[in-house]
Amino acid sequence: MRVPREFAEMTHFYAVCKTYSPCFRCVALCTHRRVSHGFQQESLHFERTKMLCLIPLLLLLPLPSIMSGFRQCPSPCLCYESSDLVDCRSQGLDQVPPGVSRGTWLLDLSGNRVREVRSDSFVGLWSLKFLLMSNNSIHAVHPQFLERLDLSFNRLRWLPQDFTLHLTSLQELRLDHNLMQHVDSSSLRNCDNLRKLNLSYNRIRTIDTRAFHSLSRLRLLHLEGNRLNMLKDGLLSRQQSLEVLLLGHNNISVIEAEALAPLRSLTLLGLSGNQLQHIKFKTFLKLKTISTHLQMSLNPWTCDCDLQRVFGKIQNVRHLHVEDYKTILCHAPPQQAGSPLASMDNQLCMAETASVLVITITVMLAVIGALVKAERNRKSKQAASDAESSDK
Repeated sequence: MRVPREFAEMTHFYAVCKTYSPCFRCVALCTHRRVSHGFQQESLHFERTKMLCLIPLLLLLPLPSIMSGFRQCPSPCLCYESSDLVDCRSQGLDQVPPGVSRGTWLLDLSGNRVREVRSDSFVGLWSLKFLLMSNNSIHAVHPQFLERLDLSFNRLRWLPQDFTLHLTSLQELRLDHNLMQHVDSSSLRNCDNLRKLNLSYNRIRTIDTRAFHSLSRLRLLHLEGNRLNMLKDGLLSRQQSLEVLLLGHNNISVIEAEALAPLRSLTLLGLSGNQLQHIKFKTFLKLKTISTHLQMSLNPWTCDCDLQRVFGKIQNVRHLHVEDYKTILCHAPPQQAGSPLASMDNQLCMAETASVLVITITVMLAVIGALVKAERNRKSKQAASDAESSDK
């Protein structure tokens, strides 16, 4: 059984007090905390109790011994020695504070006013794995040696070409809610171990075809809330491990024929809230997955027989599931606007068939009428010719 950390620490300080402190009150305080409150003590009260227990001991130790037992903590941050966490949230900082302990593995600088993250800000922090810097004013960044990096809710307009030069161990990257307009082929080229990438709610219009080529282990890709207008062939050619692709609320009107073909592990494809009017069945049939759920509502669908047939075929493919089929509404033609596609059954195809029959019959009647008229004209001319011959 794993013993809670606070209980282990409490037991440790109880032993220290009892062994080294001549102060009976110290022993009594420690014993009271250990016996009366069990595992559910409040951390703040517990920290105060530990300090009370340690005061007599610290008074017996020389000053160098006391100072060597504490790790450096930057002002005005909170440092948690037992877990190597440094909490600098919402402190009005405009730069990464100096003096972060070298053993720190998580540094939280969210909610400050930092504008630039320089590579020399983290010199010597070889243990740093998680860097959280959301809700700052960052416009330039050069991070290194991390497993998780959160730069969401900042002012990044682009990523430097060497952005991932020292991020080969990065597994999760959050860049959502920034001002980026383009993702080029070099910005993410060293992120071979990246599992989660969030680029949602930027202003991205274009992505280089090779931008994600090094992300072969990517499992989750957020691109919703941007300004993409098409999904190109080759963009996701290396994402065989991708499980979730969220493209909702863009301006996508075209999905190229081979764009989805490489996604062998895809379980969720979000395409709601785009500009899709028609889709091709073959595009989705190339998704050779075990099971894929599709989100397709909130698009300006043109409801005709072709669209109804496509969705009918998709519904009949065992591994494809349109989650929101019942909420897909027609946008055009005007007489169908606002009507659920699912409520049409085969009406669209029947109406189209009837229209085709009417047009066919009309054309046939027109052709027959033309033939009859031509025959009458021929006979009239023949009769006139015969009459002239008789007069002669």
